[in-house]
Amino acid sequence: MAVGRRSSMALLVVLAAASAMSLTLIPATLAVTSPYVRPPARPTLPLLQVPDDSDGQAPQQVHISMVGPDKMRVSWITDEDAPATVEYGTTSGHYPLSVTGSTTSYSYLLYRSGKIHDAVIGPLQPSTTYYYRCSSSPSREFSFRTPPATLPFKFVIVGDFGQTGWTETTLQHIAAVDHDMLLLPGDLSYADFIQSRWDSYGRLVEPLASSRPWMVTEGNHEIEKLPIVAPTPFVAYNARWRMPYDAGTTPSPDNLYYSFDVAGGAVHVIMLGSYTDFAAGSPQHEWLRRDLAAVASRSTAAFVVALVHAPWYNTNKAHMGSGDAMQEAMEGLLYGARVDAVFAGHVHAYERFRRVYAGREDPCGPVHITIGDGGNREGLAKRYEEPQPAMSAFREASFGHGRLEVVNATHALWTWHRNDDDVAVVADQVWITSLRANPACNKNRSEAVVESE
Repeated sequence: MAVGRRSSMALLVVLAAASAMSLTLIPATLAVTSPYVRPPARPTLPLLQVPDDSDGQAPQQVHISMVGPDKMRVSWITDEDAPATVEYGTTSGHYPLSVTGSTTSYSYLLYRSGKIHDAVIGPLQPSTTYYYRCSSSPSREFSFRTPPATLPFKFVIVGDFGQTGWTETTLQHIAAVDHDMLLLPGDLSYADFIQSRWDSYGRLVEPLASSRPWMVTEGNHEIEKLPIVAPTPFVAYNARWRMPYDAGTTPSPDNLYYSFDVAGGAVHVIMLGSYTDFAAGSPQHEWLRRDLAAVASRSTAAFVVALVHAPWYNTNKAHMGSGDAMQEAMEGLLYGARVDAVFAGHVHAYERFRRVYAGREDPCGPVHITIGDGGNREGLAKRYEEPQPAMSAFREASFGHGRLEVVNATHALWTWHRNDDDVAVVADQVWITSLRANPACNKNRSEAVVESE
């Protein structure tokens, strides 16, 4: 079995090298706008209600997120008071381990949330299936598989989910593919002030979000701020989707931005907040400096990726320039640290750029990818600026999802899957080589860091 795995890995490395060489033969001016035209967005799904036979202590809206290298946060909601206890083990129906967490709730105008429970379990073994139940409820057993401690590592990345028929299709496609973690760059439920939609969304994504860690950051639809009557932003988001912002080697002061490592530190993921202060001198900006400096001092980090909501590069006429201020404030930091890829949402279409920095192609800049195509109710953004700039490699207004497999310390395979007639079709694919494996970029890295300060 080990021999077969080594052979497969060797083949992947050969394919990666061949693909990387072939990409150098593609003319720099080649840019593709797909002619595919997606049908209109499907209607918003009916609000998913709690089953009639469910009691008030039955767990619902269960989702998990990774906390450090060997722990998992389990979050769930009950309609009535219930213990914030997670019982778990590696055999179905047998739960020898137990942790009790905390319970909160929130109010928003006339809405009162259920009891929101949160418990961190572990230490856990990597690549292991655990079975668990919440609030000691015998009615529902859940399971998840922990991520691997080494490469390869498989991400699913998709933004702007919402709750439409296309969302449902995207979730079905994700469920059909083996992956270790889902990354979501904002705009989760599209509740837009109607809090029951948060509950419905939690029930919709529960089958996936309870079985693999979902790591999310906020979008504009999470703000939900109203003058005078609801002056505090992100109330529902922060209450329902607590992320490990206060964990890791560089904890942040805010749930709206954080970072974490996977695969034994081989991949560092940075989740940035597009809708909290990011200007020079702000808490987020200073935290990002510390985080990138800590990563730079480690020899184990092979790939570094970042997620934002509003894209810094965009040739779609929708939301043109919405990420410019954040780009101006933070792009130099990411460039100096040789971040490999930046994923964004917000624009309801797919677009992949070549390696870019400061508005032009740069072999040491990140690959920028817009993936705001999960299936939201606002429909697709179909109007692009023409002619297509050469730095925009591929763009298409369709719903879909992306997969990033970090194969080894030098190569990752990015694939975008269009939801074509309810079948996941590979529409764009490219190998991404780690900038840390590029001698030319490492040679000038110290100078880039100085220039970015």
